Amino acid sequence: MSKPKIIVILGQTATGKSTLAVSIAKKLKGEIISADSRQVYKGLNIGTGKIDKKEMRGVLHHLLDVANPKSKFSVAEYQKQAIYVIAEIQKRGKFPIICGGTGFYIDAITKGIVFPEVPPNIKLRKELYSKSAIALFEYFKKMDPERAKNIDTKNKVRLVRAIEIAKYLGEVPRPKANPLPYQFIKIGLYLPPDKLKNKVEQRVKKMFKDGLLKEIEKLKRAGVSDKRLKEFGFEYNNPTPEKVIKETLKYAKRQMTWFKRDKEIKWFDASAL
Repeated sequence: MSKPKIIVILGQTATGKSTLAVSIAKKLKGEIISADSRQVYKGLNIGTGKIDKKEMRGVLHHLLDVANPKSKFSVAEYQKQAIYVIAEIQKRGKFPIICGGTGFYIDAITKGIVFPEVPPNIKLRKELYSKSAIALFEYFKKMDPERAKNIDTKNKVRLVRAIEIAKYLGEVPRPKANPLPYQFIKIGLYLPPDKLKNKVEQRVKKMFKDGLLKEIEKLKRAGVSDKRLKEFGFEYNNPTPEKVIKETLKYAKRQMTWFKRDKEIKWFDASAL
């Protein structure tokens, strides 16, 4: 008996993943599950390039705006909610489509990674967050050189959590997998460097035109700290167009480094779409 199929649209930022996912969903009577570690948060819309109602074209989207930006939303929580959503979509006779650029989220579903149950250590977190991302990465690299090759070196949240887990368990845990009973069809989108740069520049200009700075001020008024905004990444750290373009291209490079490890992905040049 063949396993139920799930399509996964992944790849670098600004390659048109959401547009393709919506087109496929319209043809297959599908619903989309977002796999983006910042789009889960309410109020982070412009800076994360979150799809809007018009762009959704009536297709139901899941795991957008499900968390308070003042709180942490773990990959384990994402995995739990995504598994539930997939089952609900199938119950309705619809086709599940996962779409996003967060490799860790996608691996959590497609590889069925089992995450250790480790409670937060507030004292340790406070100590670790006082250090720079560079210092945290160097510290973690000494703990686990192999895992350090793939972790996002700029993401303090991930670095702190990885160190916290290793310290709690007394060792660096080896990833365990409990594969889900689905066949994942992975479609990767990429753009040649010059075209990606052009797309990113266009997107960033639109972000500022659409009110990125106002969005940041609104988050601050809602009680989201500067420290927390920095944790969300490049678009929320005192942005200027030049800085956002530079950081976005760095982020895109890190995304591709992560995805290149997965030999199941079929890659397509998004220029042709």
